[in-house]
Amino acid sequence: MEKSVLGRGLSALIPESGGEKERIQSIELNRLEASTFQPRLYFSEIRLKELADSIKEKGVIQPILVRVKGTKFEIIAGERRFRAAKLLGLKEIPAIVKSVDDANVLELSLIENVQREELNRIEEARAFRRLSEDFSLTQEQIAGKVSKDRATIANTLRLLELPAKIQQYLEENMITMGHAKSLLMLADEREQVRLCDRIMKKGLSVRQAENIARTSGTKGASVIRRKKDIHLAGVEEKLQHRFGTRVRILQGKKRGKIVIEYFSQEDLNRVLGLLDATE
Repeated sequence: MEKSVLGRGLSALIPESGGEKERIQSIELNRLEASTFQPRLYFSEIRLKELADSIKEKGVIQPILVRVKGTKFEIIAGERRFRAAKLLGLKEIPAIVKSVDDANVLELSLIENVQREELNRIEEARAFRRLSEDFSLTQEQIAGKVSKDRATIANTLRLLELPAKIQQYLEENMITMGHAKSLLMLADEREQVRLCDRIMKKGLSVRQAENIARTSGTKGASVIRRKKDIHLAGVEEKLQHRFGTRVRILQGKKRGKIVIEYFSQEDLNRVLGLLDATE
């Protein structure tokens, strides 16, 4: 039996009514509309055409999931199938109608896309941020819902700190997640963009990008990062364990600063609570 990408599937999040499965019904495409909670924003035309070809040959094997919205139906899961059906000129599509609140719509849409490995990392990050900001979920709670560890959630959210231009490159697979992480090693946005352009023009590997970022060796960089001595690196690691987030010690010739990063209001409150406890 094929193992799910996540620890639990959609069926685990939507209990069956009365112990029986909902009836599959055909719904006209003109009565369907995309959800405002859909985390996926980028749809590959090539993959959409491939899906349409598959539906043309075999039909829609898995019904989409919808909820009633006025006189229409809002898609909870299955927008790609809906788009492919429209591409084929179909009039109807099989669907299951569920009663789901807003929070669960976003959660279900996110989980289905993650299960199918169809979200890019920026889309994932935006969905995680929305779960945090709109529904007040902690990073630990988000991690539990999508069966990922908290560090993965935190690292994914950090991608939203990158300039919009670089986020777009990552969305369009022009750079990899590894490249994005190397860019996050730089504090200055201009340095990040400069290195990103260099990655794409010269086809730099992730390791090459990391080496450049560590030394801030990009042309015209205003700040030269100095390698931390063993003592400072140890202190930095200790602080990271203490606060459960990334901590950087930036040392100049005579003075420096300690940067404690946070990724949501809830994360900031947690860090502030730890600081208060040390007083």
